[in-house]
Parts: sequence; structure tokens; C-alpha cells
Amino acid sequence: MKIFQINTVCGSGSTGRIAVDLAHMLEEHGDECCIAFSRGTKPEDVDCFQFGNKAEIYWHGIMTRLTDRHGMYSKGATRELIEKIKKYQPDIIHLHNIHGYYLNIQLLFEFLREYNKPVVWTLHDCWSYTGHCSHYTCVECNRWQKECYKCPLKKDYPGSILLDHSTQNYRTKKQLFTSLVKLHLVTPSEWLKNEVEKSFFMDIPCTAIPNGIEIEKFVYRENNLKNTLGISNKKVILGVANVWTEQKGINDFIQLAELLDETYQLVMIGVDEQRKKRLPANIIALDRTKNIEELIDYYSMADIYFNSSIEETMGMTTGEAICCGTPVVAYRSTAVPESVGDGCGVVLEPHDTEGVARAFAEIISRQEKYKNACLAYRQRFDKKISNEAYYKLYCSML
Repeated sequence: MKIFQINTVCGSGSTGRIAVDLAHMLEEHGDECCIAFSRGTKPEDVDCFQFGNKAEIYWHGIMTRLTDRHGMYSKGATRELIEKIKKYQPDIIHLHNIHGYYLNIQLLFEFLREYNKPVVWTLHDCWSYTGHCSHYTCVECNRWQKECYKCPLKKDYPGSILLDHSTQNYRTKKQLFTSLVKLHLVTPSEWLKNEVEKSFFMDIPCTAIPNGIEIEKFVYRENNLKNTLGISNKKVILGVANVWTEQKGINDFIQLAELLDETYQLVMIGVDEQRKKRLPANIIALDRTKNIEELIDYYSMADIYFNSSIEETMGMTTGEAICCGTPVVAYRSTAVPESVGDGCGVVLEPHDTEGVARAFAEIISRQEKYKNACLAYRQRFDKKISNEAYYKLYCSML
């Protein structure tokens, strides 16, 4: 069996790591896999193919901002990719993120329809079935269920500063994406699967396969981070994000800084310099961690992990924290609650910061019980379970 994966990146970011994990799993089964990607560095331990160039990505980004026709540029890069697929002759093509200023969706899907081999498409966000945005919960928009128009998130990724072509984008996507006879969708959560089934994908087979975690690596371990940060006597509440936005809950942390007493310490990872200026002095705001090992140390240091996001298609950080034995407080929004196992934390309505503060106190008072529940639940996140689910899906499509 030969699988050809396509993603924005390879080996970096959550989607890039998932692609590499699947490649390693296929090799263990005696199968072949190639990962095609456009951005970032090229890993050495997998068969991969980097296509396109920075100039074409930059141009695609500019034209998206001017025309709101994301996914309709990068023709040269896409033709290069198609030639590679023809040469590789895969049995199955596995799509991941096909947005990100690097692919022409019309050229790609016209080729896939002609190639007529099975296609697995893992939807890591909502971009595939909307006329513009990758998430819509923050504005409570459901126009995508019928047809997008007058997009309220036009300036959000993939941002357009001038035009609104959400209706045209929606129609283009619907026509292209539903044209494949042998397409099977995968979502990382039941929530996203339910959303997909309300979209123009409603007649396409869809399976929920949660993103797996390397549980042998994400384990609790003793460290001196509290001493290093000068907070050894504090109850540490940790938050992690790639970019801290309102959707990710930056304002909730600011409110909690006022509500919590001095026995608590809020620590936020992934804060850029501009946002650091917004935060009160009693929040420790840190840059992104340099590597996974450092991130595991922070999870292990924390007494509670607070997932303040209201828009997640799974919420990997919640699972990673639980694997490290750290209880979670999270909001009942999108897919976030699915990762909070029984006894592993508390789930509340979005932005109920007073309730969050009470939940912190509840968990601290029964810390050992919550930690034991996390350690008992962590096996369910094992990436081997997810990888084997994908393997069964591949086999079923041949």
C-alpha cells in the first residue's frame, strides 16, 4: 500500500507531527508513504517532498488579502505537486490542511477527480466547508449550513482587506470538494463531525478519529521550574496557546488576575511581545516553549491547566496536560469538553470566570484525586490507537 499525504508543513506543528506519525506507522506495517509539504524544514526520517517557493506563497497571501480568493493561486506549485503524485502512483491520497497560501484547490481537485483513487481528508478546522473562515463559533455564524454571504470574519484568516467573495468561495468549494466519488472525511472530534454533517459534506462518509499523543513522552516528571520562576509557594494555573487571541481566552486570564488571591500564580505560554504589554503584572507571560521537553516540564509544574479557548476542533493541549497528570478546567464550547475525561477536571460555560475561580479551589482541595483520575485516563490519548484507526480506514478503502 502506498499513501501520499499532503499538508502545509511536515514534522512541525500538530498537523505536521500527525503526518509524520502516520508515515512511521505505515513503515512499521511494511507500507510506503510520502509526505508532500510546502512550508518549513524538511525532516530526515521520512520520505517527503517539498514543493513551491516562498515567492509564490507570498504572492498567494497578497492576492488573498486583495481578492478574498484564497486557494485559487499557487498554480505553479500545484502543477509541481501533481507531477510528483503521477510519478509516485499512490493507492490513497491523504489530505490534511490544504489552505495556507500554498495550493490551488481547483487544479488539485480536478486532478484528484481524474486520478480516481481513494482520498482521505482530515479536517483539522472548519475552513473546508465555509466561504472564508476556519472557525466561526466566536460570532455564532451558521451561514455555512446553507450558503455563506457577507462574512463577519472577512478580515480574519485567511484575511481579506478589500473584497468579500465568501459566496463565490462557498460555491467553488462545494462544487470541487463534493466532486470526488471516493472521498472519506476524518475529524479529530465528534463535535466537528456533527458540524460537517450539517454542511455540504452531509452525504460524504465521515469518521471521527481523535488526534493521538505520544503518551510515553508526555508524562509527569519532577522539575525545579517553580523555584526558577520564584513561585515555589504558589498554586500555578497554566495556559498554553500558539497565539493568544480573544477566542483563545486572553481576556479571561486578565479577569482571573483580578479575581484570584495571591496564593495563585497565572502562567501563560505563547505570549508575543505586543500582548505581554496588555497583561497585568501578576501574570507570568512567557514566549513559546523551545521544544516539547520544555512544554512537558510546564505541564508537570502546573497545579491546574486552564483551557480558556472557545474554538477548538479537539484541543491537544488539554490531552497533553492530562497525560502529564495535570487536572483541567475548560469551557463547554466546540470540541474542548471531549478531551476532559471523567474526574480529570471541571467544564464550565464560556467566560464564567467566577465559576472558573471556584473550580480552581475545588480541584486544589482534592488535588490527589484529580491527578489520579488524569493518570488513569491518559491511555485513551495514545497515538497508537489513532494510528491504527487510520490504518483500518486505509485498508477499507482499497
